[in-house]
Amino acid sequence: MDSGRAGGRSAPVPVSRAVLRVAAYPFLLVGTVSVGAAALCLDWDPEHVSPLFLLSVISYLTVLERLIPHRRSWHPNAGEWRWYGVHFLLTMVASAFAQYLVSAVVSEVAVRETELNLWAEIPAALLTGSMASYLVHRLGHTNAILWRLHGVHHVPEKVNVANNGVNHVLDIVLAQGTVQLALSLVGFSRDSVLVVGLFVAAQGYFVHANIDVRIGRLNHVLASPEQHRLHHSTDLSEAGHYGSDLSIWDHAFDSYTWRPGREPVAVGLGDPASFPRTGEIVASLLHPLRRAKGPGTGSA
Repeated sequence: MDSGRAGGRSAPVPVSRAVLRVAAYPFLLVGTVSVGAAALCLDWDPEHVSPLFLLSVISYLTVLERLIPHRRSWHPNAGEWRWYGVHFLLTMVASAFAQYLVSAVVSEVAVRETELNLWAEIPAALLTGSMASYLVHRLGHTNAILWRLHGVHHVPEKVNVANNGVNHVLDIVLAQGTVQLALSLVGFSRDSVLVVGLFVAAQGYFVHANIDVRIGRLNHVLASPEQHRLHHSTDLSEAGHYGSDLSIWDHAFDSYTWRPGREPVAVGLGDPASFPRTGEIVASLLHPLRRAKGPGTGSA
């Protein structure tokens, strides 16, 4: 395995690298909580806070990928940066469209806001959104039609921050629309949805990061890069891990496969010919309309 070390022997880990391994994730969590608290106390506009926070998280994790890479061979090359950039922009447009659709639906339905205290509402909103996300993600792997959309995300043979944005636009509309609709219909407040959204965004990019961090026993509660690399495994028997924020649903629904030291031999598609390559952006968008050439789902 290319773990970022030169040669075949394990070299002593520099102190700075060892500190980053330990501090990188707590720093991300503290930063997320701090931004959420500031947004609530100062009444910041979510439409400004969320995109700026997302860009900050992506920048932070991209720097970490250079400082403490899990596998140097997973760094994007120049061509991949261009493809990933286009996919990222399409993902952002799809996300905004999903929000628009949910707002239009909710405006036609009388939704009563919850009467929970904010500090009780935030974990309730997190659990609700996380479970909705888990279920729609798992369906994306087990339903042949939905896999034609979601499989676009699994084409890259690397896992890194940049290719987290490689998605089919309809997959994003469906996945994010489902989560946002669930939160809206339950009646969670804008404040709780903002705070949960910041955490989910940070977790979503963190689990995709090509960084050498381990979170130990927290793996049984929170999703991590260690788990998500298995999710992208070409070996479907070890894939699982459909939660990208919390891992509790993987435990609850028997899709938790991680154990300390477990690594995928390879990531990507078991049958690469079944989907267009990531750089073939138009072909990827049109792929669901074409006849399937390979396995019908991405699940064992």
